[in-house]
Amino acid sequence: MEGAKTLKVMAEAFKELAEKINQCPDGEEARLELVPFSRACSLVSPLFRCLGIAFKFAELDYVAKVNDLVEASKSISVLPLMMDGDIETDCVRRAGSHTRNLLRVKRGIDMVKVLFEHIISSEGNSLKDPASKAYTQVFAPYHGWAIRKAVAAGMYALPTKAQLLNKLNEDETSARIQMQNYVLSANAVVKYVDQLFNSRELGIDW
Repeated sequence: MEGAKTLKVMAEAFKELAEKINQCPDGEEARLELVPFSRACSLVSPLFRCLGIAFKFAELDYVAKVNDLVEASKSISVLPLMMDGDIETDCVRRAGSHTRNLLRVKRGIDMVKVLFEHIISSEGNSLKDPASKAYTQVFAPYHGWAIRKAVAAGMYALPTKAQLLNKLNEDETSARIQMQNYVLSANAVVKYVDQLFNSRELGIDW
């Protein structure tokens, strides 16, 4: 997103999603539209790219899953309908199903949220500690030994915080504000997706 404020665009897109979720009356399930959801998720991809080799596998996996949701949005209007369609055809856990891909995309959103939380609360210019903590918390439980080892090795090639902000066309003050905005909105989106899975008794730990 050359010349654009990647973090600002990301944060604004997720703010719109969070607002739609929060507008839903208590006790009702929000019918979040797939088009703006998949678009917002696609805006997170450049961030994975900026983190370099440590998150290369996560980037490739995330982009592929988001692209599937973008394709699904051409024929399916809202997230609950998409999931219910997979339940009806008994393909929820099948590799490549929209619902399975949604769960993976949700983890990507969550990983970036946790990464931002740790960047905001940490001092210094190194991203190794924030990135390691975010990976361990969100992705590691679902990755095999080989991927975990590759990620650990890649952590030594992470950009510094200053290099990351430069790639994202941000200064530290503006980046902190946009990261905080994203954390707040992404939290509502992650909770919403988890609720979609749990209310259908699908679970989220697979």
